[in-house]
Amino acid sequence: METKVAVMSIIVEEGGTVERLNAMLHEYGEYIIGRMGIPYRSRNINIISIAIDAPQDIISTLAGKIGNLPGISVKTALSGVSSHD
Repeated sequence: METKVAVMSIIVEEGGTVERLNAMLHEYGEYIIGRMGIPYRSRNINIISIAIDAPQDIISTLAGKIGNLPGISVKTALSGVSSHD
């Protein structure tokens, strides 16, 4: 199956959704290469970057689920790097 490398940028504006977001990321943990979270206290938001290597449909599904959480914005950038497992 072909996998792609991508980066998801997530902005959390509503702290009450963080627990649901973390559960979702844990569910897809086998695909996540790394994660970086930055609390931006003066703006009362959190900025999270996720590096992921997964089939494109998995990447799209995860981004869609994250984007449906209240108070969360997500954008995905796909690289041209892919592999066949």
